[in-house]
Amino acid sequence: MKRRQFLKSSTVSATSIALPTIIPSHVLGADAPSKKITIGMIGTGNHGIHRNLNMFLRQPDARVVAVCDVFKSRMKKACSMTDKHYDRNGCAQHADFREILERDDIDAVMISTPDHWHALMSAMAIRRGKDVICEKPTLTIAEGRYLSDLVKKTGRVFQTSTEDRSLFIYHRLAEVVRNGRIGKLERIKVTLPAGQRFPNENETPVPDDLDYDLWLGPAPLAPFTKKRTERQHWRHVWDYSGGKFSDWGMHQLDTAQWANNTERTGPVKVSGRGTVNEGSMYNTFVDYEINYQYANEVELNVKSGGTSLHFYGSEGWCGSKSWDSGLEASKKEIVREPIPDDGLHLYTCKGGEHRNFLDCVKTRKEPYFPAEIGHRCATLCHLGNISMRLDSELKWQPDKEEFISNDQANSMRERKMRQPWNLKSS
Repeated sequence: MKRRQFLKSSTVSATSIALPTIIPSHVLGADAPSKKITIGMIGTGNHGIHRNLNMFLRQPDARVVAVCDVFKSRMKKACSMTDKHYDRNGCAQHADFREILERDDIDAVMISTPDHWHALMSAMAIRRGKDVICEKPTLTIAEGRYLSDLVKKTGRVFQTSTEDRSLFIYHRLAEVVRNGRIGKLERIKVTLPAGQRFPNENETPVPDDLDYDLWLGPAPLAPFTKKRTERQHWRHVWDYSGGKFSDWGMHQLDTAQWANNTERTGPVKVSGRGTVNEGSMYNTFVDYEINYQYANEVELNVKSGGTSLHFYGSEGWCGSKSWDSGLEASKKEIVREPIPDDGLHLYTCKGGEHRNFLDCVKTRKEPYFPAEIGHRCATLCHLGNISMRLDSELKWQPDKEEFISNDQANSMRERKMRQPWNLKSS
């Protein structure tokens, strides 16, 4: 019996039978299960637990009812944390995420897996009627486009899971630039963390704790190595991610596009160069520099070696030296003076991406970092990686999402998935 059917039938029974009934307090009032948004957690590693699970456990109108991970020990830890928080046993454990997607009593899922799973899991959840909040980024341009179109077609709520748009510093930078406080925006400079040079590893037996085939999923078959599935390592393998650049790019580059008012489009030209750890399985770019040009003539420069973000206009500049560290400007008034009531006020949620997601599940409003904007930001990262891999300047048509006169670059907009996984039918 479905959860809501049970509640309805329970009400009928209570009015039909004239017998004393003791109803537990937790099923009445504001804490009633029928008034909670039920959440299934898919991926319970370090970030999945310490960031995403913790944030949902704090929300009074959410209820985590199930957890899933290919590592049994991680799944058990997440379940234990959940039951302890609610002071009640009842959190379900699923070793296969498809079991969570088939549950009618789960309203939404939080996906905290490696990048190569993001679009596929999200699409599968959406087709099964779930709202989705998912870690960033996508793995390819084609996957992001499919996911964004699917969200629009189905009307499901989708949140790209980053906190930047709720942080005062980045919200303020985007607002002051959009309100013209530095004049006409001309240049944006961003620094992002460099990658790491991990050495090659030898194959080792798969631990009993792990379903390695399901961890790989749509990625190519590869021998198991000791650190391949660890967060700071898989991020440096092309099969699973776009490197440190695409990881941190989804933070600072989103604010760059937000401030440039190009969050739903993209650049028209990209040129990048980078270095990789030659001969290592950890083969994403370690050091890099990428230049983008937009149709509005704004130039964006991205370099490895920090977490800074600065905007330069015809009448001044503003920015931040490092991640969430404070604001600076050519004149203090640029960032200190509040935006007037008749100015442009950008959409945010001080409670963060999880709070914003739950609010939008209720209202059916688009979240502050929806699928289309998340896709466009991830595309900026993919464009940079493709340009560096080809060591070539590329011209891009953001409306068609195609490279101009470059078949090789266009072929790199997508990757084949390992059978039987399929983005459009799984």
